Amino acid sequence: MSLTELKNGERASIVRIDGDRRYLSRITSIGLNVGCKVEMLQNVKKKPLLIYGRDTMIALNREESERIKVEVIA
Repeated sequence: MSLTELKNGERASIVRIDGDRRYLSRITSIGLNVGCKVEMLQNVKKKPLLIYGRDTMIALNREESERIKVEVIA
């Protein structure tokens, strides 16, 4: 599932990041990489996603978030 499908409060682990070299470089530079655990703080339609990962709050637009594949942690 993609990051945009997580509900508020759900935790997940990143399993894959799709994109070109520039996108991958930018995403990994903010601390998001495969194996990273994140928590969805805000997922409101048409607005950027607000996630918590690596002791930081991160805002991502929906287009970027679609490329990040996650697996929900029970």
